[in-house]
Amino acid sequence: MFVKHKDRSTWEIPGGHKEVNENINITASRELFEETGAKDFRIIPVSFYSVNTGETVTFGQLFYADVKSLGELPDYEISEIRLFDKMPESLTYPLIQPYLFKKIEEFCAGLKETD
Repeated sequence: MFVKHKDRSTWEIPGGHKEVNENINITASRELFEETGAKDFRIIPVSFYSVNTGETVTFGQLFYADVKSLGELPDYEISEIRLFDKMPESLTYPLIQPYLFKKIEEFCAGLKETD
């Protein structure tokens, strides 16, 4: 599932920033709802990651979302959501999103092996 921000014409993985004193699992759930309208879902932590721009290093946590149902898209910063079978070509963050997408593919492959 990828989203398109109202101010951009590119696709990105749903995500966002942690509020002060917010549990990271709550952050992931809140951002998933705000950016997709997901109603019935389960999130699973997959990995931590860092991004080094040469000037700063930022850290994040990647989650897998098993979304059972979507509600109406909240009127925040996202204009569109779309389900893709493969990585879309026009990415907002082309240096990090393919890496995160690959991590989720590997995680999902591991889930299938345990079924």
